[in-house]
Amino acid sequence: MKGLFPIEKFGHIRTPFYYYDTELLRKTLDTIKEEAQKHEGFCVHYAIKANANPKVLRYIREAGFGADCVSGGEVEASLRAGFPASKIVYAGVGKSDWEINLGLDNDIFCFNVESIPELNVINELAHQKGKIARVAFRLNPNVGAHTHANITTGLAENKFGIDMRDMVKVMEETANMENIKVVGLHFHIGSQILDMGDFEALCNRINDLQLELERHHLTVEHINVGGGLGIDYQHPNRVPIPDFKSYFNTFAKKLKLRPGQTLHFELGRSVVAQCGTLITRTLYVKEGYVKKFAIVDAGFTDLIRPALYQAYHKIENLSSDEASESYDVVGPICESTDVFAKQIDLNKVHRDDLIAIRSAGAYGEIMASSYNCRTLPQGYTSDEFV
Repeated sequence: MKGLFPIEKFGHIRTPFYYYDTELLRKTLDTIKEEAQKHEGFCVHYAIKANANPKVLRYIREAGFGADCVSGGEVEASLRAGFPASKIVYAGVGKSDWEINLGLDNDIFCFNVESIPELNVINELAHQKGKIARVAFRLNPNVGAHTHANITTGLAENKFGIDMRDMVKVMEETANMENIKVVGLHFHIGSQILDMGDFEALCNRINDLQLELERHHLTVEHINVGGGLGIDYQHPNRVPIPDFKSYFNTFAKKLKLRPGQTLHFELGRSVVAQCGTLITRTLYVKEGYVKKFAIVDAGFTDLIRPALYQAYHKIENLSSDEASESYDVVGPICESTDVFAKQIDLNKVHRDDLIAIRSAGAYGEIMASSYNCRTLPQGYTSDEFV
């Protein structure tokens, strides 16, 4: 495992920092392309919200992927990284006027619209510019996903999307909007999904909706099923690349596309999570009466997932081959929730040991904050250590 990291070259770098294995990223991108290209009309966009490090984005753009954005800042980041505007999709429940105008000015592929009030604003702003806005309606299919409650998005109780029962009415109202062109339907049921049955349930709901739309003589050019495919946080070395074959095959077999329809995906976590590791340094080993603490210089300001979602990340001591001992791995933030793991086995930890927190390439660096006036972590690629 230690051979995965050039730790002899880490000494001069201020910790904590993110380390991205570009060889694994390339293999992951190649696998996605290989599996998607087996099916006609499958188009992949990368969800920028997972990781917007410019170096990482460059590899993804070079692989030919589109970009899925949820803010004007992400649209700008995508354009800076060289993603063609014709491959940029912009979603989000709360698009401000400047963000919508940004998308219109750059002629992005489409807006994923989540409410009628938003649609009216897009139509008005497009009219002011003399443009036609391409839109896809994000629908809430009321499909549950077997994942953490905080990252489900497809239930009726969630804030996302338009209720499927209103779809026909919405489509008919849109026909009267001169500056709107409806090109698709968009869905997203959650994140870190490993049960293909959840995606099958989504396919069934989409199939029913297409039939309902056709009864009203309504059709769309493309279907967007979002992303959501999970990774193996328990075994990043054994399963570094998610099961993209089963993922794409599920939609190919269960979703009944119409002739000429394209199918769009918005993969994020599954693209970048396993290639990223948070490298942190041990500040102190504190022995109490009940447990032993490995106090590191990274905190939830650098990786918030364990504090926010009680998420598991495999943690390894890169500096020690000594026998394992049990530790709570904690950070320096003045909050009790600043804990990466409790009572885990690590090779005996000493001050200055380098600790690797694995599978942190998604929702790691991008969610970092400066709470406690801390410096944001830097991100480095393996290519920089050659």
